[in-house]
Amino acid sequence: MAVWIQAQQLQGDALHQMQSLYGQHFPIEVRHYLSQWIEGQLWDTIDLENPQEEFKAKRLLEGLIQELQNKAEHQVGEDGFLLKIKLGHYASQLKSTYDRCPLELVRCIKHILYTEQRLVREATNQSSSPVGGLMDSMSQKYQQINQAFEELRRLTQDTENDLRKLQHNQEYFIIQYQESLRIQAQLSSLATLPPADRQLREPPLVTKRATMEAWLTREANTLQKYRLDLAEKHQKTLQLLRKQQTIILDDELIQWKRRQQLAGNGGPPEGGMDILQSWCEKLAETIWQNRQQIRRAEHLRQQLPIPGPIEDLLNELNSTITDIISALVTSTFIIEKQPPQVLKTQTKFAATVRLLVGGKLNVHMNPPQVKATIISEQQAKALLKNENTRNDSSGEILNNNCVMEYHQTTGTLSAHFRNMSLKRIKRSDRRGAESVTEEKFTILFESQFSVGGNELVFQVKTLSLPVVVIVHGSQDNNATATVLWDNAFAEPGRVPFLVPDKVLWPQLCEAINMKYKAEVQSNRGLSEENLIFLAQKAFGSTSTSVEDDRNMAMTWSQFNRESLPGRNFTFWQWFDGVMELTKKHLKLHWNDGAILGFVNKQRAQDMLMSKSNGTFLLRFSDSEIGGVTIAWVAENPNKAGERMVWNLMPYTSKDFSIRSLADRISDLNHLLFLYPDRPKDDVFSKYYTPPLSKAVDGYVKPQIKQVVPEFTTSNPDPTSGNQTYMDHVASPAAISHPHTYGMYQPMSDSMLDGDADFDLDDTMDVARHVEELLRRPVEGHWGGQQS
Repeated sequence: MAVWIQAQQLQGDALHQMQSLYGQHFPIEVRHYLSQWIEGQLWDTIDLENPQEEFKAKRLLEGLIQELQNKAEHQVGEDGFLLKIKLGHYASQLKSTYDRCPLELVRCIKHILYTEQRLVREATNQSSSPVGGLMDSMSQKYQQINQAFEELRRLTQDTENDLRKLQHNQEYFIIQYQESLRIQAQLSSLATLPPADRQLREPPLVTKRATMEAWLTREANTLQKYRLDLAEKHQKTLQLLRKQQTIILDDELIQWKRRQQLAGNGGPPEGGMDILQSWCEKLAETIWQNRQQIRRAEHLRQQLPIPGPIEDLLNELNSTITDIISALVTSTFIIEKQPPQVLKTQTKFAATVRLLVGGKLNVHMNPPQVKATIISEQQAKALLKNENTRNDSSGEILNNNCVMEYHQTTGTLSAHFRNMSLKRIKRSDRRGAESVTEEKFTILFESQFSVGGNELVFQVKTLSLPVVVIVHGSQDNNATATVLWDNAFAEPGRVPFLVPDKVLWPQLCEAINMKYKAEVQSNRGLSEENLIFLAQKAFGSTSTSVEDDRNMAMTWSQFNRESLPGRNFTFWQWFDGVMELTKKHLKLHWNDGAILGFVNKQRAQDMLMSKSNGTFLLRFSDSEIGGVTIAWVAENPNKAGERMVWNLMPYTSKDFSIRSLADRISDLNHLLFLYPDRPKDDVFSKYYTPPLSKAVDGYVKPQIKQVVPEFTTSNPDPTSGNQTYMDHVASPAAISHPHTYGMYQPMSDSMLDGDADFDLDDTMDVARHVEELLRRPVEGHWGGQQS
């Protein structure tokens, strides 16, 4: 990442130190607006103690001033007026300050860059050795790109000078040619003179004509050589332009799009868009300058035709430069903000498209309109094959037209679709076991605009990331699985929207870990132990290390088509349930490390049996989607001296919407230590709900508390008002116990599965019953329910 981008994230004292680096000697605005250029120069290669290096420093000063002037010139409109004046003033100020001592400018900038990198490194606690004392590895790449731009600028300036020289020489040639025609006309007029006069006046004119013709012949050859040399230089420039454009469009832009896709799975924000735009604008500017030069060279050839290969060369150059600018314009029409990848019908959604070279090529002078259409996977394939798909769509999007707007302060040309809505969708025939939540669509954005006063007209199109269309919230889970698999395993340049049907387990682990951290909004991801548990769950394996599963592969069917053995849900459905529960109710506890989570029942029992009574842990239910259970070790009430592990019926989101996890743990007095040996109040007390206030106006506020019948301790708190206790079922590791609520009939053993986990489908709706209790009159009811 560029140093300046990181420096802007500094805070506190580090920020003040960074700000103090700037002032009259080097304004911070110059650092900001020329950040990429500044970090791309070879400041560290200049020896400040060597006076002979002053020439290099002088060139850097001139380059800095030129960049500032260029930046100032491109500020337009009311917002850019003041900035234009300010940048122009800074250019004059820096020239005045360092013109006689350019090495001092180098010294100043080296100090700034070195200090910024040190502050950034200290702030992020990263031990990284400076590259060249200044740049990190990412800056190295930026440096190479900026060096190539500097070389292109030099070549373009060189051909501009040659073109002017050619034009000057050609204009002089034409004048001399006109002179030769005048001499020829004089000679022709001598035919009407008497012989004596003709003999007297003809020889000097003949000699002058011969001399002139000899000069014209030599000069014509010289002009032809100038033209050929200029064409060869343009060929060299275009080769470097192609190479630079390939790096930016095929490497950097593709990598940005890949980061954007991974961001859909919870990866870091793609970032870097402004840097990409600055590079693309430099490309556009350089391409356009060279195109104008080639056209001027063609005009000079037409003005003075000289037989030779130059006509074919200029035609080839013109064709090449047109191809280059066409590739640039069509490739830089991108989707800055993707539409949601799980798209529900009749629901408003937004997207933003952007033309990275729009401002530089003045496309905004005639603002183009962008249209959005939803198309199927097959239609997307046909589109990329240039097959006729006109007017083909797979649905109807409302508010799907938008005019691109130019934002002067940022120099961006973009169209913001703020209120689109998918009114209807037309699905294709599905293949085999494919469900509607596996069918992929895409939003096609297309527009047309002209460049250079209608000299060139471009039809541009770009496709969004794949979207899965749903009509009901219940489909969201499976649709998200399709999107996650596609985002994680799509390859650049693929045929829409092919993904591998099978991936290695470590690849899937990386994808689900990224998704988990993003959904839970936590830096605590999945540990090696968690991944081992997940592999055991996914493959039914008995692996004990991540190395055991490194070569295992998971198919899409195993991920989200086939149910796990003995269950009625898939691996993804179970994992997604864990994420949802943690995100909504357990995030703070997960971040505190209070939830082990990914531990099976047998492993939990083995862990707890070595600990003192009252030690407990929290693990995600194996048999419930979105369930978490408490396992603890205690004495066997039926056999003195024997200890056993008990498992509480899994809690779900419904339970936590009634009473939080921390409060439930507080209610259960037999839970003493969070595994391995942390007193529970040390971990959870900061999340306990404060005690209810005393009675007001004669009314006593009820309080819901949880009890486990086998472990109930009568210890009412007289200050907390009347209380209602919710019983919760507990089962030992070896047997199951019935679940009883104080006011309802006990449940049958059938409501517990073979693993002593609760079957949610067969349970009563706890929230509904508590609601009924709370509706009943306080008098004569709550007092009799305390225990």
